[in-house]
Parts: sequence; structure tokens; C-alpha cells
Amino acid sequence: MQSELPEVYERCAALDVHKETVAACIRVPGPNGKQQEIRTFGTMTTDLLVLRDWLVSHGVTHVAMESTGVYWKPVYHILEEDMEIVLVNAAHVKNVPGHKTDVKDCAWLAKLMEVGLLKGSFVLPRPFRDLRDLTRFRKQLINDRVREVNRLHKILQDSGVKLSNVATDVMGVSGRAMIEGLIQGTTDPEVLAGLAKGKLRKKLPLLQKALTGKFREHHAFMAAQILSLIDGIEATLEDVSTRIETLMHPFEKSVIKLKAVPGLERKVIEDILAEITDNMSHFPTARHIASWAAICPGNNESAGKKKSGKTRHGNKWLRAALVQAARAAVRQKDSYFGALYRRLVVRRGDQKAIVAVAHSLLVTIYHMLRDDTNYTDLGADYFAKRNNEVAKRRSIRELERLGYKVTLEPIDAALAASA
Repeated sequence: MQSELPEVYERCAALDVHKETVAACIRVPGPNGKQQEIRTFGTMTTDLLVLRDWLVSHGVTHVAMESTGVYWKPVYHILEEDMEIVLVNAAHVKNVPGHKTDVKDCAWLAKLMEVGLLKGSFVLPRPFRDLRDLTRFRKQLINDRVREVNRLHKILQDSGVKLSNVATDVMGVSGRAMIEGLIQGTTDPEVLAGLAKGKLRKKLPLLQKALTGKFREHHAFMAAQILSLIDGIEATLEDVSTRIETLMHPFEKSVIKLKAVPGLERKVIEDILAEITDNMSHFPTARHIASWAAICPGNNESAGKKKSGKTRHGNKWLRAALVQAARAAVRQKDSYFGALYRRLVVRRGDQKAIVAVAHSLLVTIYHMLRDDTNYTDLGADYFAKRNNEVAKRRSIRELERLGYKVTLEPIDAALAASA
């Protein structure tokens, strides 16, 4: 390989990282040409510090390693300040036949690294790595709360209490008061219904009927435990959200700018920035970031035949945030995104139309962050205007092809409508 391809990195190394061991191979200049040495280290912090010192002592400037689960992270954190790390997607590295052991894998990676055949994955800067951990944790907490509320629904249904049939949110102020009354032993439907507040008081007769059931001590115990879990989750959510807000202070300018985009509220913006950062220099074009996020149509063509164009499995956290924003954006009927959705949903279906809107949102975010520009909506009539312009140019070309010289003059709007 060295005779065929020029050397790109004079002093490089490759690591094959596992849970308990790291196989390391260095390739550096020696007295008789290129010298290769392989050693195996543990994954404890003290072992990784020895690995770092060994690499530094040989003057290694670039290190390649596969992104294996979460095991690569502590290695990356210790080495990133002393040398450039190229984090390689394991799916993109095809091991040659016969390279079966981890030691040989790291040697093969080192050779690929030396001649510049490895492409590094995008790794977030440290502030955004911390922010991403928090936003993903917050999303998991929200999902946990939803699961506990669903369990509470099942307990009420099992006892014959049909509170969810009348109250939109059983965890609202009124619903919570009624559930706590049931837990404390109150079974009189009139007393329980009397705890309703606001608009729910207009449904007192229906509430009394819904609150008539067989809520036993067993149901009270289960409901009390679930409420305790929900309270704990909500307290943790508040602490996490406060921490996220603190870490977002340096990027407040970007948050304010993006809030002008339909569908982007603060929490969604925090989720998106935690995944892509506010620095778009990592992505040469909007197509690059859309491809990286796997929020663009797939390209599956063989023998001249186009097959399924479904999107790849990309960053599920970023995708979820963009889809959530797209759902909110299409509800604004006077916006470009609403027009785009209505144009596509008829022939492509809801899911594909929403993904297309999510893609358009990501492209919009990219250009706003890269060019430091404000959002300007193209308008709900964008496609109507564009289609009229296309039809006009097509008609002119057809007439000119027939030998006519075309001059356009606007006509009175009333006359045009009658025509």
C-alpha cells in the first residue's frame, strides 16, 4: 500500500478500543524506514494516561479509532488535547480478509490512517457534548413521565373511574386534586366532582358519573406510587432544564434568531443546537448537513432502476426534534412550511410530507446560522407564484418555437377573472 499511495501522516497511530483493553499501533519513521510497534493497554484512567504518554513520546500527531459504543469516549477525552483524533465510523471501515484479531485490526487502521484513507466523524466541541447529554436526558425524562401518566390512566380505568373521558388532562390541577382525593379514601362522586376548577365545573353532572367506580385500596396504593414517581421526574426535569438554560447563555443570540422560524420554540431549539452546534463550518453546504442528519431522501439505484428512497437511520435525537418542529410549523397556514406540507401531503402522504418540511427547516437553520441572517418567510403563496411564473415561461417558449414574437402586457384584474 505504501508503494501505491503517498504518505500523508508521518507519525500516526490507530486504536482498537474495547471495554477492558485498547490495542494501539504506531507507525513512525525508523532507521530502516517505517517502523511499526503494537502494544495493548487497559482502559482504566491510569492506563489511558500511560497510553497518552507513550504516543506523545513517539511524536504521534494523528490517531484513528473506531466509534465503538461509548468505550471510545474516555480515550478521546484524554487524548484530544495532545493530538488530533480521527473518529471513524466502524461501518465505513471494511477489514481486509484475514484480519481477525484486534491487534491486526489496529495495525490495518494505522496503515489506512498513514495514507489518508480514513474520514473522521463529526465530533461536537466539549461545551456542546455536555449540552447534548443534558437535552437527551431531558427527552428521556419527558418520555418517562408520559409512561407513568399512561400507567395512571390504566389504574383509573381498571377501577371504573372514567376521569379521562371528561377531563382533557388528568394531571391538571382539577384532575390531580380528584386523584389525590381518591387516594385518601374519598369515594363520594359529588365531593370529588366538587374539586373541579375553571371550565371543568361546567361538567359537574358528567364528572359525578365518571367518578363513580370501584376504587379500592389496591388502586389507591398503586396510584400513590405512580404520583410519587411523576413528582420525582418533574423535579428532576426542572433541575435539568435550569442547567440547560445556564449552558445556553453563550448561544442566546442564536436562540433568539431561530425563534423567529415557525415551529421552533425554545426547547426544540436547544435540542437542535445541542446536536449540530451553532457553527456551520463543519458542513460545506446545506446538503452535507442534511445528509449527515439523514433527513434527506435516500439514493438507492441499481442497473438504472430507482428503488426505495426512504431516509437512512441517522441521528434519532435530531430527527425527532426536527419532526416535532415540522408538526408545529405546518399548523401555521400562512407560512411557507404550511404551504409546502399541503402541496406534498396529497400525493406523498403525511409522513413523507412532514419529513420534507423537517428537511426544509434544517436547511433554513443552516443558512441562518452560517450566514448570520434573520428569517424571512417566503409566504403561503410562494408555490402559486412560482407555478404561475413557470407556466408563463413555458408558454412563451412554445409560442417562440412556433415562430411568434411574444410581448406581455398586464390586463385588468376584473377582465382576467371573467376570462
